[in-house]
Amino acid sequence: MTPDTTPDTTKVAVIYYSSTGTVHELARCVAEGAEKTGAEVRLLRVAELAPQAAIASNPAWAGHAAATRDVPEASADDVLWADAVIFGSPTRFGNVSSQLKQFLDTLGGPWSQGLLADKVYSGFTASSTAHGGQESTLLALYVTIHHFGGIIVGPGYTDPVKFADGNPYGTGHVSGDLDRPIEETTRAAARFQGGRVVRIATALRAGLTR
Repeated sequence: MTPDTTPDTTKVAVIYYSSTGTVHELARCVAEGAEKTGAEVRLLRVAELAPQAAIASNPAWAGHAAATRDVPEASADDVLWADAVIFGSPTRFGNVSSQLKQFLDTLGGPWSQGLLADKVYSGFTASSTAHGGQESTLLALYVTIHHFGGIIVGPGYTDPVKFADGNPYGTGHVSGDLDRPIEETTRAAARFQGGRVVRIATALRAGLTR
């Protein structure tokens, strides 16, 4: 997304799964925050696993699939390229979606070579209900990051927007029955999270190259 970067530019991959578009919109805000903080950003979706019949039966799902067909699909090479990876997933019974989990499971080769370690990682999510498992979804994601040997950078309560957004583990949105738009507070929290990840990743890179 960012043109005219230099070899010293921090590289960020925002890798997400979204069925009806909510997490996609959050991903765009996270990417915007990372980009504005000086990073080179790749906005990427993971592969869809659901059968076409299931997608076609839901107009919102089918519409979003068509609208984002040109978004590049993530690969292991994108994770290896990045200094920081920010994962996004809707909440599925208090856990990450099967689509994102499948992508994570394809990273066994790079993991076994130690190539996923020492990178910065973070996550964001959305659910249809106010207590629908957003925190457990992000904590479950972060269990995987511990196995990578990654450095988890959550937003915490390190900016006033987080006291309004309310989730120290990562940005989250309650979509309701797909009729609750993402508010500016949540968008600001997502942009802040992207920027914070870049600042920490950049500082770590500077320390490692001294």
